[in-house]
Order: sequence, then structure tokens, then C-alpha cells
Amino acid sequence: MTFVHESTWRRVLLGTLVCFVCLYTKVADAAPKKNVVLILADDLGWSDTTLFGTTDFYRTPHIQRLAERGMTFSRYYSSSPLCSPTRASIMTGQSPARHGITSPCCHLPAVRLHAAETRTAPPNQRTTVPASASRLGKQYDTLAEVLRDNGYQTGHFGKWHLGRQPFSPLEHGFSVDVPHHPGPGPAGSYVAPWKFKDFDADPDIPDEHIEDRMAKEAVAFLEQHREEPFFLNYWMFSVHAPFDAKRNLVEQYRERLDPSGQQRSPTYAAMVESMDDAVGTLVDALDRLHLSDNTIIVFASDNGGNMYNEVDGVAATNNAPLRGGKATVYEGGIRGPAIVVDSGSVERRSSSTEFFQSSDIYPTLLEMLSIDARPAQVIDGVSIVPALSGGYLQRDAVFTYFPHSPRVPDWLPPSISVHQGDWKLIRIFHGAEGGGHRYKLFNLNEDLGEERNVADEHPERVRQLDALIEEFLVDTGAARPLPDPKFDSSKYRPELEGRAKVRGGATTPRRQQRRP
Repeated sequence: MTFVHESTWRRVLLGTLVCFVCLYTKVADAAPKKNVVLILADDLGWSDTTLFGTTDFYRTPHIQRLAERGMTFSRYYSSSPLCSPTRASIMTGQSPARHGITSPCCHLPAVRLHAAETRTAPPNQRTTVPASASRLGKQYDTLAEVLRDNGYQTGHFGKWHLGRQPFSPLEHGFSVDVPHHPGPGPAGSYVAPWKFKDFDADPDIPDEHIEDRMAKEAVAFLEQHREEPFFLNYWMFSVHAPFDAKRNLVEQYRERLDPSGQQRSPTYAAMVESMDDAVGTLVDALDRLHLSDNTIIVFASDNGGNMYNEVDGVAATNNAPLRGGKATVYEGGIRGPAIVVDSGSVERRSSSTEFFQSSDIYPTLLEMLSIDARPAQVIDGVSIVPALSGGYLQRDAVFTYFPHSPRVPDWLPPSISVHQGDWKLIRIFHGAEGGGHRYKLFNLNEDLGEERNVADEHPERVRQLDALIEEFLVDTGAARPLPDPKFDSSKYRPELEGRAKVRGGATTPRRQQRRP
């Protein structure tokens, strides 16, 4: 009988283990990286899809199909009630309070890379308004740059609105940018002929719709890079102004219109359907190319629905049961639809009530892809991966900084809001007598429509939440509204706060915007 020394067995076992680890590592390294498709709708409101049972007029079967494949978030908040600030937050993972883009001014000629406080304002205003940064500067490690440097092919399709060259997608990590347009909306119209520079409609497709074309271009990108990891950034023009759509769809919705319904614009409804069709085109392409099981899909909106433009003689849309809309910090301005799909990791047909904000997309994707953030990059968002697994997030609060006051229905003077649990506090900067701040406090579990300000009933809650706001503003170094030294109380009209005209139409009372 032959005996083997114990040390020899140990060497054999150790060698076998090393070989196994090496083999496992090689297999892991050879596993394909997850692809990313990020779909951002423009001005798509809380009630503009069928996700939450708030509309029976609009049709969004493809967004509903996405929800069947992943997790729907009922408390998704855009980083701002306007587009450019939210888009910058997605690219940087930072709050508008930190990156400084707080207004959608990135198509204008003036170039400002940092926000700045201003010292004076008209005498009928209690506060000054900070000057927003007007370009996404090159000092940021954008999401596209980090993915590109980790082997991803990167393509941007649709709206950008964070600056023209040298601040276009091509300077921020994307190798493809179609149609390379710096403006706030589609050039001229949704239906060809367009007015894009160096981007023409297909002459063989009469009345080509820009969303059909963008989806077609995006699918070509998918086909080209199907054998390598890709990041497709599809930022839709829809459903932002100008308000036009395919004529046949408009007529179909005109026939379906319920005059007593809360949404009554056939044109806007047709725009929503074309937006949804583009989502379907991308999902179908992923399925056809056998990429769906290895692709993370994120769908969200950049801010709340537009309820202040008149279309077909009525407000474009209605965000009921939420109050307000785009350009307000009420729920209708910042709360919207969001879905995350990741086959094998995110449960199908699932939902979450955890807070999810635009700035969270950056760190979430990095964790899902096992990519480290760059050390120098400050990120305000948090990874929502625990929520995607059905768990809870360890976050204290969510902040929305909006130091502007565009005169739309339900407008407020320069403000910031904080959400914590069921509570929401709005600080109106220097809005009280004597120059102090003014507050609105709502319990959203009991008052989703923000009808009843309970700040006077819960002073300790106001102090606690306002302390969080102050800590946040200090941490981000926000350029703040300041007391207006020219303020003249005789010219101040507090009764006009929240009252405005629907553009192109008559004054619309706030309650007309609610669900009956």
C-alpha cells in the first residue's frame, strides 16, 4: 500500500483550489457586462400614464409593459420642477443646489459655469433670485464618461439642453449625439419638416414624427453595438411644447374625448401615445436582438406635467390628484412615473414606495454595474439597489431646491422642499413679515393634494425639517435667495401668489386642475 504524506495532500488541495479560483475569475471576467438604456421623458406628469390608475384617456401600453418587467416607484421625485436642472443631476449625481443649474437657461447665449447670488430684485419681491449656471461644466465626471472609461459604447439621442458645444454630449462622454440639438424642445415641430441643423427628415416618410425617428436612430445604435456593452441615453423631446402630433392620432382622441374628464386635449393625448410608441420600439429591438435579459432599463420623467399651456382650448394636461405642475414645488411639479427593469435582479410586476430621486440614478447604475465612482466626484444621490431588492433605503430626506418663481398656476416665491416619511415642508425664502422664512407643512399620507397647511399645528416638526433644509443648503454651498433691499411693501401683492393664466387662455382657478 502506498501512503501519501499529509503535506503533499495539502499542496494538491491548495493547487486545486487555486485553479478553481482562477477558473471562476476567468468565467466571471468573461461574463458580459450589463447594458444600460436610460429613457427620460420630458414634462411627463404623474397622471400622464396608466401606471397609477389616474387616467382613462391617455394610452401607454408600452410603458405598462415596462412595468410588467420590473419595479414601479410611486414616490419618484425629479431633482427639479424644470428640465435642465434635473438633467444635470442625472449626469452628475448632484443636486441642483450643488451643481448650480437651477433654471432651464442652457440654450441662451450667456455662459455661466457656476450659480451666483444676486443683490437686488424688483421692489414688489421680497427676495432676490440667484443667477443659475447656464452650462454643464467639464469639471464633472459625468455618468457617460465613467461608463465610457469602463468599456461602454455611449450614445445620446434626443434632447440635451445642458449647453451647446463645447458643452454638448460629445464633450461629456458620448461618442454619438443625435440630432446634436442644444434647444429646449424639438426644432420647429414634432412632425416633419423640422428645423434641426444638419438633421433632415426621411424624404420617403411623409410627416415623419421626431420620436419615431429618434427611436429608429437609437435602434441602429443598439444593432451596431449589440456585441459590446452600451449605454443608450434616450432623452425624449416628448411631451414638451410645441404641441403638435400626428393628425390621425389627434382625430382618434378627439372622438374618444369625454368633455367632463380631467384630461381633455386630443393633441396632448396623441403626443403621449407617440412617446409611448417610441418606448415600445426600443423594447421590441432589445427583445429582437436578444439583449433584454442583459440590459438595465430606467424610465423616468424630468419633471411634472405641464398644466399651464393651453392646448385645444384647455390646459395641456392635469396632474390630479396632485397639486400643481411643472415649475412648482408642489407634488404635481416634481412627482412622476419611474420604472427600473433588470432581469434576474428586480422582481417583475413589483412596486416600491421608497423615495427615488433623479440624482439617485447615477450611483444606482454604478452599483448595479459594479463600477466604482471616481474619488473626486461628490454625489448627493444614493443607490436605490436595496429598494430594487424589495428592501428599504437608509436615507433621511429628499430635497428639491427651486430658487425661482415663474408665474404659473400654483406658483410660489423662491423655495426649497424637503420630504421625510409622510411629511413635506416647503420653506419660502424670506417670505414672512420681518424677513424671516415662511413655511408650508403637509402630511402627504392624509393630504396628497396639499390642500391643508398644518405648519402652525406642528411647530416642532417645522423646526426639525427646516434644520435639515439648512444643513443641506450649507453642505451643497447653494447660491441662495437673499432679502431684497429694494422691497417696497406697498407694491407687494400677496393675493396674486399661486394665481396665473394658462398661457394662451383665460385664468384657470386652481381647483379646476383637480380630479372632480
